This record gives sequence, structure tokens and C-alpha cells, in this order.
Amino acid sequence: MATATQPQSRPSNGLDQFFASLPDRESLSILDLAGASQAHGSFITNQGHRIYSNDILRTLEESFGEDGDFVVNQADPERAARFLAESLPFAEDSFDGVLVWDALQFLAPPLLQETVDRLFHILRPHSTLLAFFHAEEKVATVPVYNYRIAGPKVISLSPRGQRKPAQYFNNRSLEKLFQRYHSVKFFLTRDHLREVIVRR
Repeated sequence: MATATQPQSRPSNGLDQFFASLPDRESLSILDLAGASQAHGSFITNQGHRIYSNDILRTLEESFGEDGDFVVNQADPERAARFLAESLPFAEDSFDGVLVWDALQFLAPPLLQETVDRLFHILRPHSTLLAFFHAEEKVATVPVYNYRIAGPKVISLSPRGQRKPAQYFNNRSLEKLFQRYHSVKFFLTRDHLREVIVRR
């Protein structure tokens, strides 16, 4: 049986919907914000698509976590601008899909909204974004994971420590966050994750 420190796999309705919503053609461009992964690269390129990787959580830590309060530091305009330039340095209409995973829940406003707006611009019309948000409220910290695609409907989660979320989200707040997008759909999992599919 897997321990708390070993990867654990489970079905993911969000991942299933993400791949089902991609346009039915090859050579799509997919952005993966979990960082470089051979598993992700192989899975997506085997479907005939291109993958671009960036570890947005690592950029978050490097931008705001070295000194002082991680959340308070996000209000520094110079640090926020550097974070956006390093984590999402892409032209408008660059991608057909973005795998954001759980990074957005650690961003404080207004940087959170600026990041979501930047994602809107780098996504092509009718493309899809997948993001995860912990559904539990009134907890001091939430688990952070490395997410790996184990199949078109299955993810593998490897613990990456604990972190305090910058804020908590319910369906209404997420709909407001993504109000510029065409649609928002939610799936609540047994491990208290809200999987969110957002259509551009």
C-alpha cells in the first residue's frame, strides 16, 4: 500500500475533460506549469502535440519566498512583474491548452487576477485550462503536489510539502475569477480538490 510520501494515482474527471475538449487535430501547443516531466512530454507528444513546460511554483518561491512574508511580498510591483515575465513569457494566442494544476491558489490578489488575465491572453479562442483548488476551508496549510499524467483520465500525485493558501475559493469566487472566460466547470474529488475546467 502506498505511504503518504509515495505517489498515489487516482481518476481525474478534470484531466479527462481537458483532453476531450482539445481540438481534433494534431500539432496543438500545450503549456504544462508543473515543470518539465518526461511522463508529460511523452504522453502529449505521443498524441501528436507540442508541450512547453514551466515550473510556476518554483518561480513563485524564487520570486516571493526568499525573505519576508510570502503573501505580502506578492504586493511588491517589481517582484510581481518579474514573476509574470518569468512564469508566462509567451505571446498572445500561443496555446491550445494550459495545465495549471494547483498553483493559482497560492497567489494573492491582485497578482492572482493579473495571472489569470495573462493566461487568457496566451490561450487561443476556444482553448481549455485545467486548474486545481483545495476545497477545504479554515485550514492553516494545504498539501502541495507534483502532478503527473498517468493516463488520459488518471493523475499521479507526489507530495511536495505543505503551503498556506493565499485565499480560499468556492464555486462563486472561481466563476468571478474567470469571468472573462467563456465557461467554468467544476469537479469535486474525494481528496478535497476542486478540479476546474475553464474554456477560453
